[in-house]
Amino acid sequence: MPHLRYDLKGRVAIITGAGQGMGAAVAEALAANGATVVVNDIDIKKAKKVAQKIARENRQAIAIQADVSNYQQVAQMVDTVLEKYGIIDILVNNAGILRRRRFIEEINDDEWDLVMNVNVKGFFNCSKAVIGIMKKQKSGKIVNMSSSAGRSTSELGGAHYTASKAAVLGLTRHLAREVASLNINVNAVCPGLIDTAMVKSSVSQKELEAQMKAIPMGRLGTPEEVADLVLFLVTDASSYINGATIDIGGASLLI
Repeated sequence: MPHLRYDLKGRVAIITGAGQGMGAAVAEALAANGATVVVNDIDIKKAKKVAQKIARENRQAIAIQADVSNYQQVAQMVDTVLEKYGIIDILVNNAGILRRRRFIEEINDDEWDLVMNVNVKGFFNCSKAVIGIMKKQKSGKIVNMSSSAGRSTSELGGAHYTASKAAVLGLTRHLAREVASLNINVNAVCPGLIDTAMVKSSVSQKELEAQMKAIPMGRLGTPEEVADLVLFLVTDASSYINGATIDIGGASLLI
């Protein structure tokens, strides 16, 4: 499926958790439309593989390893990008983890903290690290990858996953209100079930088929479909969309 066409030439984008799945698709979509992309992942081998694929298509991409839950590593990544390119126009907070659904009394402190540190603190760390730069530029686009879980409850993850993705929506709204007057757009995307390795590793094939039957469109979404929505949100075409939550789930969530 071809990506939509926009002009992102001269713009620099950081995409976290971009070593696979939706993050990789976002990196490829933005690069295909002219952006220089920073492929971030905690797994540098995966990040390099995506960056190399983009480079083979005569697009600009670099891979940077950083754990988004660690502010020092995030700040170092941002400094590296600034030294190399001098500007950061786009941040896509995509890095996230999913832990299988279980009763709340079965979730221990370490697992709760891990999910919240990556899925919420990671978004906070990355936004905090780039927002001063965007304020000076008086321009910028931030897209936060939440989930339909954040709007309702998770079908696959536990209470910690649902809580983390709901927190992302609150962070999105608050930050948007803080920076809207400076021509900075902050929006959230809420995918439903998407055909990614993370989803498939979290559920049996039988369970997945049952979940698909409950989706009115009768199928999983693709990472490329999510990437096209993110692509729209980081272009000038979405200039008056700010603080919004946009669902992309095949009519599986209608509220």
